[in-house]
Amino acid sequence: MNEDHLQALCDQATTIERARADDAPAWLTRHVETFSGALTGERNGTPFPCHFGTNAFERGDLLYTAVPSLTDPDALFGFRDALLEYLGTYRDHAELAPLVTFFAPPEGGVDAFSEADWHEALWHVLQFLHVNDPEPWPEDVPTDPDDPRWEFCFGGTPMFPTSRAPFYDERRSRYCPVGLEITFQPRDVFDGLTHDTEAGARAREVIQGRLAGYDGVCPHADLGDYGVEGDREWRQYLFSEDESQFPEECPLAVTREVTALDANPAGGVRGN
Repeated sequence: MNEDHLQALCDQATTIERARADDAPAWLTRHVETFSGALTGERNGTPFPCHFGTNAFERGDLLYTAVPSLTDPDALFGFRDALLEYLGTYRDHAELAPLVTFFAPPEGGVDAFSEADWHEALWHVLQFLHVNDPEPWPEDVPTDPDDPRWEFCFGGTPMFPTSRAPFYDERRSRYCPVGLEITFQPRDVFDGLTHDTEAGARAREVIQGRLAGYDGVCPHADLGDYGVEGDREWRQYLFSEDESQFPEECPLAVTREVTALDANPAGGVRGN
């Protein structure tokens, strides 16, 4: 399968079709299978914790892209362009349309990576996006990740990237056996669902209740609410299993200046 074709922004039906094609990379096929299985199945008699994601999957509203390398610049530039395209189209696609990103496993396979390596891989991808962002960091978003209102931004949009990886032994809601998986949700999809709203409090109660049942362990200590003093967004992007392998400080170096060349991604969502 051509890598440019592989990295295109796709709707759910097209992504599943591609994953089943004879020339699909095995890692993409497994990513789609394990992701679909997690969202539609149960563990410990409990459905997947995020009912918003499960409902969006069942409606076919999620958008997808695949990245054939964690480090190759051409692959990461392709991802940057797909993410820019996503930001220009997600509002027209569905009311809730997060972007699910599947990454190829590292050379040598997932067993060649420690937990620390997976954290490094995530922040390498996010730093690449930031350095090659054609839009400035929003003026109303702090650049200091120790500020409770800090959030990763790209394309002028604050967003919450939630990651799954192979190193989890117990926290299976964050477990992906194939490689790194990042789901990007623009901050505006959480409007009306913040911690200080009735709907937000109810959603948090449901999700945390499911988390305990699904994972078989208590919700992670870093799980928090945006803008609440003491909670930090960056620590939630890829939860620690072994705190000694977790970054001591947020690895992202932020500047408000635009350093990237202008990007003009072409086309629309494949399958629409």
